[in-house]
Amino acid sequence: MNIKIKWLRDQLRTQDLQGMIVSNPTNIKYLTGIEAEGILLITLKENLFITDSRYVEAVNTILTIEDEILVNDKKNISREDYASFFMFCENVGFEENYVTYADYKEYLQTFRVNLMETENIIEGQRVIKEQREIELIEAACELTDKCFEYLKTFIKIGMSEKEIAFEIEKYYKTHGAEDVAFEPIVASGHNSSMPHAVPGTRKIKDGDIILIDMGCKLKGYCSDMTRVMFVNYIEDEYKEAYNICLRNNELAEAEIRDGKNMKVIAQNSNNHLKNNGYVPMHSLGHGVGMDIHEEPFFGIVYDQQLKENMIITVEPGAYSIGKFGIRIEDTILVTRSGCRILTKTSKEPVIIRCR
Repeated sequence: MNIKIKWLRDQLRTQDLQGMIVSNPTNIKYLTGIEAEGILLITLKENLFITDSRYVEAVNTILTIEDEILVNDKKNISREDYASFFMFCENVGFEENYVTYADYKEYLQTFRVNLMETENIIEGQRVIKEQREIELIEAACELTDKCFEYLKTFIKIGMSEKEIAFEIEKYYKTHGAEDVAFEPIVASGHNSSMPHAVPGTRKIKDGDIILIDMGCKLKGYCSDMTRVMFVNYIEDEYKEAYNICLRNNELAEAEIRDGKNMKVIAQNSNNHLKNNGYVPMHSLGHGVGMDIHEEPFFGIVYDQQLKENMIITVEPGAYSIGKFGIRIEDTILVTRSGCRILTKTSKEPVIIRCR
């Protein structure tokens, strides 16, 4: 039997649900390994994945007898067939944070059951990583470290931010990654003051600061890291801000361990930035896994405890609006007694020598 679906059925019972409609493709992949368009229908006794005819053959090569999942082409299923699947179900869960209102109305008309919100039940399970998931994220982080090391020799004065961002994507895809985890951020000079700057045509200059936020997706799992480079030398103003940001990063990571309150850690980080003259412009971090941003979310509005085998980021930033920005980000595994940093790239200031 598919262990994850068995777990989900147990959870459904505790919520007085006799079935569930899983629509989020990431959650379908988490439960089954299936990576195709479609929806997964689950009851306490059987499972059905409904997809397009283009994917039926590929899906059947992924599933085993132990998965106990039937696959059907949606063109071969009538509205009556849909309705009969939940014939013995009174309450059926759906993913309220994923489906559209149009989907919701369609589900009501088709399945003719009482639809109930499931409050991110699967996302909550994904928060705690299994050993295999940890290993895959570690591998993605290792590839990200190698990419950053490569960039130190690749970047030259006169290159545009777009060129560097393209090279990051190219490196990942030619070194085993299936894709980038998100569009890389390459922000130079005054553009670095914008936390989510989009790489543009600005060209690298002597004395520039270059903020690079990047990550890859490897076998379905993501990495996330931000580092800052300085071209040929570091301005004194940059150096001071960098030291403040680095200290903040180190203080936050020193607090991380199983049982610690995330809101308290985030508040301490914000207070440290404020005491040093910087206004916090974003949360301290977020969960990383199959999605680049997933639970748990790490900020002053999220009052929850860290747990062993969570994987999160820590990414404080010190920004001077219109001038520059510093952000230092790691992907981190929470352990019982502390944490393990999965992104190994040095956090000491990086000066690249280039012409």
